Amino acid sequence: MTNFLDPAILFFIFGVFAGLVKSNLEIPQPIARFLSLYLLMALGLKGGFALHKSGFTIEIALALGLAVFLAVLVPLMGYLILRSRLNSFDAAAIAATYGSVSAVTFITATQVLGQYGIDYGGHMAAAMALMESPAIILAILLANKARSESSQNKHSSSLSNILHESFTDGAQLLLLGSMVVGLVSGDAGQKLMAPFSIDLFKGMLAFFLLDMGLMAAKNFEGLKGKPPITLCYAILAPLLHATIALGLCKLLGLPLGDTVLLMVLAASASDRKSTRLNSSHVKRSRM
Repeated sequence: MTNFLDPAILFFIFGVFAGLVKSNLEIPQPIARFLSLYLLMALGLKGGFALHKSGFTIEIALALGLAVFLAVLVPLMGYLILRSRLNSFDAAAIAATYGSVSAVTFITATQVLGQYGIDYGGHMAAAMALMESPAIILAILLANKARSESSQNKHSSSLSNILHESFTDGAQLLLLGSMVVGLVSGDAGQKLMAPFSIDLFKGMLAFFLLDMGLMAAKNFEGLKGKPPITLCYAILAPLLHATIALGLCKLLGLPLGDTVLLMVLAASASDRKSTRLNSSHVKRSRM
Protein backbone atom coordinates (compact mmCIF):
# COMPACT_ATOMS: atom_id res chain seq x y z
CA MET A 1 0.00 0.00 0.00
CA THR A 2 2.92 2.32 0.74
CA ASN A 3 4.01 2.20 -2.92
CA PHE A 4 0.62 3.51 -4.07
CA LEU A 5 1.05 6.50 -1.76
CA ASP A 6 4.31 7.45 -3.44
CA PRO A 7 3.84 10.92 -5.01
CA ALA A 8 5.09 9.75 -8.42
CA ILE A 9 2.56 6.87 -8.52
CA LEU A 10 -0.21 9.16 -7.30
CA PHE A 11 0.55 11.58 -10.14
CA PHE A 12 0.21 8.68 -12.59
CA ILE A 13 -3.20 7.80 -11.11
CA PHE A 14 -4.18 11.47 -11.23
CA GLY A 15 -3.17 11.60 -14.90
CA VAL A 16 -5.40 8.60 -15.67
CA PHE A 17 -8.28 10.28 -13.84
CA ALA A 18 -7.78 13.56 -15.71
CA GLY A 19 -7.79 11.72 -19.02
CA LEU A 20 -10.93 9.71 -18.20
CA VAL A 21 -12.91 12.84 -17.30
CA LYS A 22 -11.84 14.42 -20.61
CA SER A 23 -9.85 17.20 -18.99
CA ASN A 24 -7.84 19.49 -21.28
CA LEU A 25 -4.79 18.94 -19.08
CA GLU A 26 -1.82 17.94 -21.22
CA ILE A 27 1.96 17.95 -21.17
CA PRO A 28 3.37 19.58 -24.34
CA GLN A 29 5.26 17.02 -26.43
CA PRO A 30 8.64 18.84 -26.28
CA ILE A 31 8.45 18.88 -22.48
CA ALA A 32 7.49 15.20 -22.33
CA ARG A 33 10.44 14.42 -24.59
CA PHE A 34 12.78 16.44 -22.37
CA LEU A 35 11.55 14.63 -19.26
CA SER A 36 12.22 11.21 -20.79
CA LEU A 37 15.71 12.28 -21.88
CA TYR A 38 16.45 13.71 -18.44
CA LEU A 39 15.43 10.46 -16.74
CA LEU A 40 17.60 8.42 -19.09
CA MET A 41 20.59 10.70 -18.53
CA ALA A 42 20.17 10.62 -14.75
CA LEU A 43 19.81 6.84 -14.78
CA GLY A 44 22.87 6.41 -17.00
CA LEU A 45 24.96 8.63 -14.73
CA LYS A 46 23.84 6.69 -11.67
CA GLY A 47 24.77 3.42 -13.33
CA GLY A 48 28.16 4.75 -14.40
CA PHE A 49 28.98 6.00 -10.92
CA ALA A 50 28.05 2.61 -9.46
CA LEU A 51 30.14 0.76 -12.04
CA HIS A 52 33.11 2.99 -11.20
CA LYS A 53 32.92 1.73 -7.63
CA SER A 54 32.21 -1.96 -8.32
CA GLY A 55 34.26 -2.62 -11.46
CA PHE A 56 33.43 -5.34 -14.01
CA THR A 57 32.97 -8.79 -12.46
CA ILE A 58 31.78 -12.26 -13.49
CA GLU A 59 28.47 -11.53 -11.76
CA ILE A 60 28.00 -8.47 -13.94
CA ALA A 61 28.83 -10.45 -17.07
CA LEU A 62 26.23 -13.08 -16.10
CA ALA A 63 23.56 -10.43 -15.56
CA LEU A 64 24.25 -8.76 -18.92
CA GLY A 65 24.32 -12.11 -20.71
CA LEU A 66 20.99 -13.09 -19.14
CA ALA A 67 19.50 -9.74 -20.19
CA VAL A 68 20.38 -10.39 -23.83
CA PHE A 69 19.07 -13.97 -23.61
CA LEU A 70 15.72 -12.72 -22.26
CA ALA A 71 15.56 -10.07 -24.99
CA VAL A 72 15.73 -12.88 -27.57
CA LEU A 73 13.56 -15.44 -25.76
CA VAL A 74 10.59 -13.19 -24.97
CA PRO A 75 9.79 -12.03 -28.55
CA LEU A 76 10.26 -15.54 -29.93
CA MET A 77 7.84 -16.94 -27.35
CA GLY A 78 5.37 -14.15 -28.03
CA TYR A 79 5.44 -14.68 -31.78
CA LEU A 80 4.89 -18.43 -31.50
CA ILE A 81 1.96 -17.95 -29.12
CA LEU A 82 0.27 -15.13 -31.05
CA ARG A 83 0.85 -16.54 -34.53
CA SER A 84 -1.84 -19.19 -33.93
CA ARG A 85 -4.56 -16.52 -33.61
CA LEU A 86 -3.20 -13.41 -35.39
CA ASN A 87 -1.59 -12.75 -38.77
CA SER A 88 2.20 -12.85 -38.92
CA PHE A 89 2.65 -9.08 -39.06
CA ASP A 90 0.46 -8.30 -36.03
CA ALA A 91 2.07 -11.18 -34.12
CA ALA A 92 5.53 -9.81 -34.91
CA ALA A 93 4.54 -6.28 -33.87
CA ILE A 94 3.13 -7.41 -30.52
CA ALA A 95 6.13 -9.68 -29.96
CA ALA A 96 8.40 -6.67 -30.54
CA THR A 97 6.36 -4.64 -28.06
CA TYR A 98 6.68 -7.17 -25.25
CA GLY A 99 10.19 -8.25 -26.20
CA SER A 100 11.45 -4.70 -25.84
CA VAL A 101 11.65 -2.85 -22.53
CA SER A 102 10.18 0.22 -20.87
CA ALA A 103 12.67 2.73 -19.53
CA VAL A 104 10.12 4.49 -17.32
CA THR A 105 9.04 1.16 -15.75
CA PHE A 106 12.69 0.37 -15.06
CA ILE A 107 13.29 3.81 -13.55
CA THR A 108 10.23 3.48 -11.32
CA ALA A 109 11.42 0.05 -10.17
CA THR A 110 14.81 1.48 -9.19
CA GLN A 111 13.01 4.07 -7.06
CA VAL A 112 11.03 1.37 -5.28
CA LEU A 113 14.22 -0.60 -4.59
CA GLY A 114 15.78 2.55 -3.20
CA GLN A 115 12.84 3.10 -0.86
CA TYR A 116 13.33 -0.39 0.58
CA GLY A 117 17.11 -0.06 0.77
CA ILE A 118 17.72 -2.88 -1.72
CA ASP A 119 20.97 -2.46 -3.62
CA TYR A 120 21.29 -3.18 -7.33
CA GLY A 121 24.21 -3.01 -9.72
CA GLY A 122 24.90 0.04 -11.83
CA HIS A 123 25.35 -2.30 -14.78
CA MET A 124 21.58 -2.84 -14.86
CA ALA A 125 21.29 0.38 -16.85
CA ALA A 126 23.50 -1.27 -19.46
CA ALA A 127 21.30 -4.37 -19.29
CA MET A 128 18.28 -2.26 -20.13
CA ALA A 129 20.10 -0.71 -23.09
CA LEU A 130 21.18 -4.13 -24.37
CA MET A 131 17.58 -5.35 -24.29
CA GLU A 132 16.33 -2.49 -26.45
CA SER A 133 17.29 -3.79 -29.90
CA PRO A 134 17.04 -7.62 -30.13
CA ALA A 135 13.23 -7.68 -30.06
CA ILE A 136 12.75 -5.29 -32.96
CA ILE A 137 15.46 -7.01 -35.02
CA LEU A 138 13.85 -10.41 -34.49
CA ALA A 139 10.41 -9.02 -35.25
CA ILE A 140 11.62 -7.49 -38.51
CA LEU A 141 13.19 -10.79 -39.52
CA LEU A 142 9.91 -12.59 -38.80
CA ALA A 143 7.87 -9.97 -40.66
CA ASN A 144 10.22 -10.13 -43.65
CA LYS A 145 9.95 -13.92 -43.67
CA ALA A 146 6.16 -13.71 -43.66
CA ARG A 147 6.23 -11.09 -46.40
CA SER A 148 8.50 -13.18 -48.61
CA GLU A 149 6.06 -16.07 -48.27
CA SER A 150 3.05 -13.90 -49.11
CA SER A 151 1.63 -13.95 -52.61
CA GLN A 152 0.91 -10.21 -52.33
CA ASN A 153 4.50 -9.12 -51.90
CA LYS A 154 7.61 -11.12 -52.76
CA HIS A 155 10.15 -8.48 -51.70
CA SER A 156 11.55 -8.29 -48.19
CA SER A 157 12.54 -4.96 -46.73
CA SER A 158 16.21 -4.33 -46.09
CA LEU A 159 17.29 -4.95 -42.52
CA SER A 160 20.29 -2.60 -42.67
CA ASN A 161 18.27 0.55 -41.97
CA ILE A 162 16.49 -1.09 -39.06
CA LEU A 163 19.79 -2.27 -37.59
CA HIS A 164 21.27 1.20 -37.91
CA GLU A 165 18.21 2.84 -36.37
CA SER A 166 18.09 0.34 -33.51
CA PHE A 167 21.74 0.70 -32.54
CA THR A 168 21.92 4.49 -33.00
CA ASP A 169 18.60 5.35 -31.36
CA GLY A 170 19.04 8.68 -29.58
CA ALA A 171 17.56 7.62 -26.25
CA GLN A 172 19.66 4.47 -26.15
CA LEU A 173 22.85 6.36 -27.01
CA LEU A 174 22.09 8.94 -24.33
CA LEU A 175 21.67 6.21 -21.73
CA LEU A 176 24.94 4.48 -22.65
CA GLY A 177 26.82 7.76 -23.11
CA SER A 178 25.71 9.01 -19.70
CA MET A 179 26.83 5.75 -18.15
CA VAL A 180 30.27 6.14 -19.74
CA VAL A 181 30.46 9.71 -18.42
CA GLY A 182 29.62 8.51 -14.92
CA LEU A 183 32.12 5.65 -15.18
CA VAL A 184 34.94 7.95 -16.30
CA SER A 185 34.23 10.88 -13.95
CA GLY A 186 33.76 8.68 -10.87
CA ASP A 187 33.24 10.07 -7.37
CA ALA A 188 34.20 13.61 -8.33
CA GLY A 189 31.65 13.65 -11.13
CA GLN A 190 28.99 12.21 -8.84
CA LYS A 191 29.41 15.07 -6.39
CA LEU A 192 29.21 17.66 -9.15
CA MET A 193 26.14 16.13 -10.80
CA ALA A 194 24.23 15.25 -7.61
CA PRO A 195 22.00 18.39 -7.69
CA PHE A 196 20.99 17.51 -11.26
CA SER A 197 20.84 13.72 -11.34
CA ILE A 198 19.70 13.00 -7.75
CA ASP A 199 17.95 15.99 -6.17
CA LEU A 200 15.70 16.72 -9.17
CA PHE A 201 15.05 13.10 -10.12
CA LYS A 202 11.93 12.38 -8.06
CA GLY A 203 10.11 15.53 -9.18
CA MET A 204 10.93 14.92 -12.82
CA LEU A 205 9.72 11.31 -12.52
CA ALA A 206 6.41 12.47 -11.02
CA PHE A 207 5.91 14.93 -13.89
CA PHE A 208 6.72 12.22 -16.43
CA LEU A 209 4.31 9.72 -14.84
CA LEU A 210 1.57 12.35 -14.93
CA ASP A 211 2.04 12.46 -18.70
CA MET A 212 2.04 8.64 -18.85
CA GLY A 213 -1.27 8.58 -16.97
CA LEU A 214 -2.84 10.99 -19.44
CA MET A 215 -1.56 8.90 -22.33
CA ALA A 216 -2.87 5.65 -20.81
CA ALA A 217 -6.35 7.11 -20.38
CA LYS A 218 -6.45 8.25 -24.00
CA ASN A 219 -5.61 4.74 -25.23
CA PHE A 220 -8.32 2.92 -23.26
CA GLU A 221 -10.84 3.31 -26.09
CA GLY A 222 -8.45 1.56 -28.46
CA LEU A 223 -9.10 -1.73 -26.65
CA LYS A 224 -12.59 -2.01 -28.14
CA GLY A 225 -12.96 -4.57 -30.89
CA LYS A 226 -9.55 -6.15 -30.40
CA PRO A 227 -9.18 -9.97 -30.55
CA PRO A 228 -9.55 -11.54 -27.06
CA ILE A 229 -6.08 -13.09 -27.27
CA THR A 230 -4.47 -9.64 -27.30
CA LEU A 231 -6.04 -8.73 -23.94
CA CYS A 232 -5.22 -12.15 -22.46
CA TYR A 233 -1.65 -11.87 -23.67
CA ALA A 234 -1.31 -8.34 -22.30
CA ILE A 235 -2.33 -9.55 -18.83
CA LEU A 236 -0.64 -12.94 -18.66
CA ALA A 237 2.55 -12.50 -20.69
CA PRO A 238 4.28 -10.07 -18.29
CA LEU A 239 3.66 -12.51 -15.42
CA LEU A 240 5.10 -15.38 -17.46
CA HIS A 241 8.13 -13.37 -18.56
CA ALA A 242 8.87 -12.21 -15.00
CA THR A 243 8.57 -15.79 -13.71
CA ILE A 244 11.04 -17.04 -16.31
CA ALA A 245 13.46 -14.25 -15.41
CA LEU A 246 13.10 -15.11 -11.71
CA GLY A 247 13.92 -18.77 -12.32
CA LEU A 248 16.98 -17.97 -14.43
CA CYS A 249 18.26 -15.41 -11.92
CA LYS A 250 17.90 -17.93 -9.09
CA LEU A 251 19.72 -20.50 -11.19
CA LEU A 252 22.63 -18.12 -11.75
CA GLY A 253 22.62 -16.87 -8.17
CA LEU A 254 22.14 -13.18 -8.98
CA PRO A 255 21.52 -10.78 -6.06
CA LEU A 256 18.00 -9.65 -5.15
CA GLY A 257 18.21 -6.15 -6.60
CA ASP A 258 19.46 -7.33 -9.99
CA THR A 259 16.89 -10.14 -10.01
CA VAL A 260 14.00 -7.74 -9.41
CA LEU A 261 15.16 -5.39 -12.17
CA LEU A 262 15.61 -8.23 -14.67
CA MET A 263 12.10 -9.43 -13.82
CA VAL A 264 10.77 -5.91 -14.39
CA LEU A 265 12.63 -5.60 -17.69
CA ALA A 266 11.39 -8.99 -18.89
CA ALA A 267 7.80 -8.10 -17.94
CA SER A 268 7.78 -4.56 -19.33
CA ALA A 269 6.89 -3.50 -22.85
CA SER A 270 7.73 -0.58 -25.11
CA ASP A 271 5.34 1.07 -27.56
CA ARG A 272 8.21 2.72 -29.46
CA LYS A 273 9.32 -0.60 -30.92
CA SER A 274 5.94 -1.79 -32.14
CA THR A 275 5.16 1.61 -33.60
CA ARG A 276 8.40 1.54 -35.57
CA LEU A 277 7.70 -1.95 -36.83
CA ASN A 278 4.12 -1.18 -37.83
CA SER A 279 4.91 2.07 -39.58
CA SER A 280 7.92 0.95 -41.57
CA HIS A 281 7.06 -2.67 -42.33
CA VAL A 282 3.60 -3.91 -41.48
CA LYS A 283 1.79 -1.17 -43.37
CA ARG A 284 4.06 -1.70 -46.34
CA SER A 285 3.04 -5.34 -46.44
CA ARG A 286 -0.61 -4.44 -46.94
CA MET A 287 -0.11 -2.06 -49.86
